[in-house]
Amino acid sequence: MGMTMTQKILAAHAGLDSVTAGQLIEADLDLVLANDITGPVAIHEVEKLKKKTVFDKDKIALVPDHFAPNKDIKSAEHCKCVREFAKKHDITNYFEVGQMGIEHALLPEKGLIVAGETCIGADSHTCTYGALGAFSTGVGSTDMGAGMMTGKAWFKVPSAIKFVLTGKLNPWVSGKDVILHIIGRIGVDGALYKSMEFTGDGIKSLSMDDRFTIANMAIEAGAKNGIFPVDDQTIAYMKEHSSKEYKVYEADEDAEYDEVYTIDLSTLEPTVAFPHLPENTKTVKEAGNVAIDQVVIGSCTNGRISDMRIAAEVLKGRRVADGIRCIVIPATQQVYLQSMEEGLLKIFIEAGAIVSTPTCGPCLGGYMGILAAGERAVSTTNRNFVGRMGHVDSEVYLASPAVAAASAVTGKISAPSELGL
Repeated sequence: MGMTMTQKILAAHAGLDSVTAGQLIEADLDLVLANDITGPVAIHEVEKLKKKTVFDKDKIALVPDHFAPNKDIKSAEHCKCVREFAKKHDITNYFEVGQMGIEHALLPEKGLIVAGETCIGADSHTCTYGALGAFSTGVGSTDMGAGMMTGKAWFKVPSAIKFVLTGKLNPWVSGKDVILHIIGRIGVDGALYKSMEFTGDGIKSLSMDDRFTIANMAIEAGAKNGIFPVDDQTIAYMKEHSSKEYKVYEADEDAEYDEVYTIDLSTLEPTVAFPHLPENTKTVKEAGNVAIDQVVIGSCTNGRISDMRIAAEVLKGRRVADGIRCIVIPATQQVYLQSMEEGLLKIFIEAGAIVSTPTCGPCLGGYMGILAAGERAVSTTNRNFVGRMGHVDSEVYLASPAVAAASAVTGKISAPSELGL
């Protein structure tokens, strides 16, 4: 029986010739990740083990990004805990204020993860790195802590769903619209503990940023991971950002899939997920007249340079509507700097938006954009559960940077086409 791409990576890291769906394995880890929310929980647990040091100081990444720069005393204590642990164990990849970014944008940018590797992170969106052809998945803080000390983790080998992408996206349609369409089609539990494996000739038309966005939200369909094949674009990205050796794994022709979906990218339209689940999708044309109060453009899903460029293209020469708060958050210092050098920040500010230092902030209802009762936000983030970005009576509508920026100008859910673009 053939293996999927994910199964091949897991077999190699478990020292096995082959694995099958449902099999329990112990696999070696190439990278272990934590942030300022999940890190302290793990640190307090691993300190009870009395183990002198971590398994490999170069294979751990600690990124205070959720409430950093420190929002309050409690968040300051959390960051201090992670900072002191990093110093005690001489952790190479520790990124805080001044060097930090939103973790799932920062790690690929820093070249810390490449094709064929395994990564666990105490954050559900660790599945982002599947865009590079790696197996990466979110775990609980305890599992992450154990991985930090042992370099190993237990997995149940997932079965897989195959998504065959054909055609090419139309203007103003992006990876965010692709994954929202898929989640709307299969549901938030449609890929529960399965690997979402993307293939097809349509992939070559997707940028790396599109792929990061799609893999990032695999968890919103309940998936264990999302993963893309390694092509010339992937290799070029890795060569630009990393000096690490990568390994390409390909699914066997006779690999088994629970389901196969074919999606013609050329048929997709700008899409929005209505409250209170990512599966509650409609095209912008179907959305109706939904007035909003706030727009957030950023996060580990859509805070990369292409996202900033798209938002700026929509906002250039236009103004954010009266009464609308528009918050733009470049995902890393590098994205912030590049946005500044390209004049994008000037466009945002002249349009009436504000620009924040890199932070997860509003995505999880942390800070920098909390919603009050009855308020609505269009956000490029990844979740819109009840109370996700603030009051339980607020509403979050998930969308692409293009739709978010257009909505900021009109004051209601809109596509760029409504602005004549």
